Amino acid sequence: MKAGMIGLGGMGAGMARNLAKADFLTGVYNRTPETAEALAEILGVTAFSSIADLAGAVDVVLLCVSADPDVLAVVDAIRESVRPGTIVVDMSTVSRRTAQEAARRLAEKQTFFLDAPVSGGVEGAKNGTLAMMVGGDPAVFERAKSVLSAMATRILYMGPTGAGQATKAVNQIMCAGINEAVTEALAFAEAQDLPMDKVIEVIGGGAAGNWFLDKRGLTMTQGVFKPGFRLALHHKDLKICQAMAAEVGVEIPLSDMSVRDYERLMAEGYGDEDISAMYRLKKNDRR
Repeated sequence: MKAGMIGLGGMGAGMARNLAKADFLTGVYNRTPETAEALAEILGVTAFSSIADLAGAVDVVLLCVSADPDVLAVVDAIRESVRPGTIVVDMSTVSRRTAQEAARRLAEKQTFFLDAPVSGGVEGAKNGTLAMMVGGDPAVFERAKSVLSAMATRILYMGPTGAGQATKAVNQIMCAGINEAVTEALAFAEAQDLPMDKVIEVIGGGAAGNWFLDKRGLTMTQGVFKPGFRLALHHKDLKICQAMAAEVGVEIPLSDMSVRDYERLMAEGYGDEDISAMYRLKKNDRR
């Protein structure tokens, strides 16, 4: 199957590299042409000048962009030239309703759609070790699975269109709570004048151990907030979660707290840092 990748940010570029390694990648597109051209030259594939050109040349169109309007704009561009039977896989994080609308628009062109958001950050995209949660037609999922396996090691079919995005919302809510807990705990540890490297090592080996503490604990306590997952993007995702929660009458107070905390940090110019920049607030807020 020939695959094309749209969106070559921190996540998309890593996924494109792994698709190329698996001999699936035919070409790439990015709204900044220079980015696509540079990566295409490295990978030996085509840098398409338009989304429509890419969509008409492949069997599987993969996209990873930032927000709901971007996904629908890309889908509309795909519709211009896509061939019947093509599979479009959206790995962005958007709302359940946006996934369903994208599927509806593509169905008019006899094109299949899977919502397949991912978790694992830039590291996972680079290493091909992402977790992927997929919604859509199960038969289409089976057809696309070999391509998806080039980018992810844990791929689960979650249900009909939108189920992948709903599962990703669960992930983002959980990440918010973990971020609040880990940054608060480490700020407390620093206030106790404890050796932070040893705190992280011993806590990480016990019941409170988690991926975020392991991957971000040392860097945040050293004041390094290079993005693995940008704070402003998690804020965007949590706003989606708030809207989804309101639709079904569920309260998500930890996520509400994270939204407020992120807004404080964004107002101070830290929106492009990693979400572990929450540590800045926890240190400053201690009495």
